Amino acid sequence: MTDADILDSRYSWTRLAISLVIAAVGSAGMWSIVLVMPGVQAEFGLERADASLPYTVFMIAFAFGNFVVGRVVDRFGVTSALIGSAILIGGSMALVAVSPTATAVIALHAVIGLGTAVTFGPLMADVSLWFMRRLGIAVAVTASGNYVAGAFWPLVLTGVLASDGWRAVYMLLAILVPCLMIPLSLLLRRRVPDGALRHSDTLSGQRAGASGISPRMLQYMLAVAGMGCCIAMAMPQVHIVSLCVDMGFGAVAGGQMLSLMLFGGVISRLFFGMVADRLGGVRTVLISAGLQCAALFLYLPAGGLVSLYTVSLVFGLSQGGIVPSYTLVVREYMPSREAGRRVGFVMMSTVGGMAIGGWMSGWIYDMTGSYQAAFLNGIAFNFLNIAIMVTILLRTRKRKEPQAVAA
Repeated sequence: MTDADILDSRYSWTRLAISLVIAAVGSAGMWSIVLVMPGVQAEFGLERADASLPYTVFMIAFAFGNFVVGRVVDRFGVTSALIGSAILIGGSMALVAVSPTATAVIALHAVIGLGTAVTFGPLMADVSLWFMRRLGIAVAVTASGNYVAGAFWPLVLTGVLASDGWRAVYMLLAILVPCLMIPLSLLLRRRVPDGALRHSDTLSGQRAGASGISPRMLQYMLAVAGMGCCIAMAMPQVHIVSLCVDMGFGAVAGGQMLSLMLFGGVISRLFFGMVADRLGGVRTVLISAGLQCAALFLYLPAGGLVSLYTVSLVFGLSQGGIVPSYTLVVREYMPSREAGRRVGFVMMSTVGGMAIGGWMSGWIYDMTGSYQAAFLNGIAFNFLNIAIMVTILLRTRKRKEPQAVAA
């Protein structure tokens, strides 16, 4: 077997399965704060925007970690970063469980976010190095770990939340996350051979020449587009539990809607991963972003329990293809050896959009007393994402057409 033959091999798929489990375990903290937000707000007497701050600082640190750790993974591999991540997450969650003030809870979520970052962009970048023909579905599966966590952990933790309170939720995760992540991380110590990287870079260089956009400019355009789509995405994902509490349906119903939404997101990410292998990353982003925008419009008239469950599922099924496809675009048009930092930069922007969107939606709620304006704000940012991706698509097509004529 040559170095190039390792791509899309049986080992590649085994590594992908391990990475999916690690991502699902390591992302637990992202959804635990959404689940316990009403309880934290009630205990400390916070405004809705202030109750959103643990999520916001988590996502800011998560964004920063995607960029910084991406460079580390490019150089040293992913295993050491994942072990450090597990230790940070477990220790910080234990401290949250005994924190006496809201300020301490907020600050510790920055550390949890930094640790969780390793399980997103850097892990997707690592997995992407082991695939070529099925790159789209491989990246989508890894990215689905985030949503598997969102579908799994709220269902598991709602019983603990109801019986023992939000602090017990964090103490349980403080034990489970490192105990599961560290042994699994040791199975990813193998590095991709240099020959496989060179083979992949040859194809990336050919595509980059046809794009008509420099790698740096494309990276910045993807970053702005990613921020726009994720500000929109944050509205229902971060505030669905609080919305249900406000409407009298309770936190348990909100947690179930969040799980349903993210279960739909898992299906969506896998489906769009297969689509991306056929249509490429740019077109896949456009299709999924358009569907997400339509789903956000559906939230505006939804006022009953059944309609909220239905729209939450539709939203999950719509938007799952957006974020993983940014990684695919980076790998299609940029060198493999830069995957960690390039993907990390774009993921930093998407996660930053989630952080801004989570806080912004709470702030708009405090100003207006309703989530209607927050949904409209998300729709506006969704249109920004679509506009940028249309621009990238048109630039790419215009560049290819003269070459086709010349050929």
